[in-house]
Amino acid sequence: MNTNKSFELKYLLNTRCNMKTGIIIIMALLPMIPVAANSRGLSSARATAMGGAYIGLAKGVYAPLYNPANIGLSGYRQNGLELLGFGTRISNNSFTLDDYNKYTGAFLTDDDKSVILGKIPSEGLKMSADVEAGAMSLSMGHFALSFNGTAATEVNLGKDALELFLMGNGLDDTFSLNGMYSEAIAYASAGLSYGTPLYKSGTRQLAVGATYKYIRGFAYEKVTELRGGVVTMATGFQGEGVMVAQTAQGGRGYAVDLGAALRLSDSYTVGVAIENFLSNLTWNHKTEEHGYRFQFDSLTAENMDDSIVVHDDYSTDIPSFKSTLPSVMRIGLANTSGKLLWALDWEQGFRLGAGVSSKPRLAAGAEYRLISFFPLRAGYSAGGGKGSVVSGGCGLDFSLFYLDLAASNHSGLNFSATKGLHVAVSTGFRF
Repeated sequence: MNTNKSFELKYLLNTRCNMKTGIIIIMALLPMIPVAANSRGLSSARATAMGGAYIGLAKGVYAPLYNPANIGLSGYRQNGLELLGFGTRISNNSFTLDDYNKYTGAFLTDDDKSVILGKIPSEGLKMSADVEAGAMSLSMGHFALSFNGTAATEVNLGKDALELFLMGNGLDDTFSLNGMYSEAIAYASAGLSYGTPLYKSGTRQLAVGATYKYIRGFAYEKVTELRGGVVTMATGFQGEGVMVAQTAQGGRGYAVDLGAALRLSDSYTVGVAIENFLSNLTWNHKTEEHGYRFQFDSLTAENMDDSIVVHDDYSTDIPSFKSTLPSVMRIGLANTSGKLLWALDWEQGFRLGAGVSSKPRLAAGAEYRLISFFPLRAGYSAGGGKGSVVSGGCGLDFSLFYLDLAASNHSGLNFSATKGLHVAVSTGFRF
């Protein structure tokens, strides 16, 4: 443990506590913002182009990403090999690309700072990044074998701390660290999926399915405790805060997905699936706890040269610990026949986590084939902590080979006003 009781205060106070004071507060969280980038399905370019509304359309190697029960339905069992699937997404809830270009590296006036703060909602600045890659996944009949790598991060910086960082203190202000969080995870998984029919009457079919995933964890970080704040008074400043985070560089575990699919007719299918219905990861390699604490009382311009700010930071080895992957439920309806296909999905995460929101998300997508081998796709989604997302894409779809491309823009059709971007490519064979 490294304790420093002679923290330099000269630049913390002038006639008001300025931007430097904010650094004391948010430096507790900034070192823990992950640099690694769990959203399933990011690597399916067809699904991405349709706004993620895909639970009723996913076949073959892509069924395990959305609903393993689909491979229990006739017409959804597709022998195939995915050569490569890759998708990446980055987003925030406050700033557009225009904002980034305008303010990065610029001298910020008080008006600029007010505009910046006005763009941040009361819940704080949320940032997320997700990456998913798959290769050599195989589907045969009622079975599918999937190989995927996933990395995800979710960070929230409280508006109080950002205001303190930009504007400094005024009299009778209270700034809180509460509500901030940070979590990141990176892992590879090998999944075995199985779907089987339970009922069939004419064209109507009911199937259930499950996926068991063996998970090898590469990295994990989560802020487990974050509290404190600063109070400004006419006589000075008082503040204290604590940040504690757990990290690991290796582990292993499992997860189980469950699903059910009902084919109403040759044209319509509905489905429901719960991703990570069960999960358990044990992190046991280079497990550490990192902490930062600060405290000061009656800090004034007169005593700013005294050693009245006490802070310490530490890193220490800890025993292995466990974590779980966030559970997500998806429900969808799809039209599955004709030149125009469409789908509607509803998604609900059961807790906030890296790559997953606890807010519901609605998605709609369509695919049109004026030329049979050249599908055009578009989609729209809203909610899920991502705002409004417009997506589109196309593909080359031959009897044996396919190639799909897609992109999504967070904030509509104006790319300069985007608050995030998602791109995906996938290709493989059917046989």
